[in-house]
This record gives sequence, C-alpha cells and structure tokens, in this order.
Amino acid sequence: MLWLYILIGIVCLAIGVVLGFFIARKYMMDYLKKNPPINEQMLRVMMSQMGQHPSQKKLNQMMKSINNQMK
Repeated sequence: MLWLYILIGIVCLAIGVVLGFFIARKYMMDYLKKNPPINEQMLRVMMSQMGQHPSQKKLNQMMKSINNQMK
C-alpha cells in the first residue's frame, strides 16, 4: 500500500514539472512578444555607434532576421 502512495506522488510530481515547464515557456514567449529585447531604435543606435549609417531597408531586414530567430 505504501508503494502506491509513493508511485502516485512521483507521478503527480512529474506531471507538475511538465505542466510548469510549458506554462512558464508560454508566459515567457508572450512576454518577449510584447516586450522585445531589441527594437528598431536600439538597432539604429548600435549601428550608428559602429560607424554605419543604416538605411530603413537595412533596419527592416535586420529586424525581420531577429524576429525570425525568436520564433
């Protein structure tokens, strides 16, 4: 009978870990979608600091590339 309680405890723990992982993953993906770690203005400043004068086309390409990597 004791082994049954232990088995149920282990199964519940495993289900909780898996469920917690997917909930946390979903939350972080939604958070990063709403608050991207880098935006167009940041990219423009970084490129200016490197001595480049980025065109809007180049910024759009880089933002698209970053967004594709986030998926």
